[in-house]
Amino acid sequence: MSPAHKSLRDRAEATKTKMLEILGVPSDGHDEEMVKAIEATIIDALLEERERCASVAFDHVLPEDRDRAHKVSEEIKRVRNALAANLGSLR
Repeated sequence: MSPAHKSLRDRAEATKTKMLEILGVPSDGHDEEMVKAIEATIIDALLEERERCASVAFDHVLPEDRDRAHKVSEEIKRVRNALAANLGSLR
C-alpha cells in the first residue's frame, strides 16, 4: 500500500512513468524535464482552482465579510505569483 501523503515530486514521477507506459516510449534521458513540466502543470492547476474557490466564496459571503474575502483573494494571487516566480527560477 502506498503512503498516505505523497509529495508533489512523487506524484509527478508516477505520472511520468504512467505516461511513458501508456505511450510505449522510452524517456530518452528527459526524465527531469518531464517531471518538472508535470510539477508545473499540477501547481498551476491547484493555484487556479484555489483562486476559483476564493472567487465563489467571495460571491456568497455577506457584505460585511466581503472585505475579508477580498483580502484572502489578494493573498492567494500574491502567493501564486511568488510560486510562479520561484518555479520559473528553477528552470
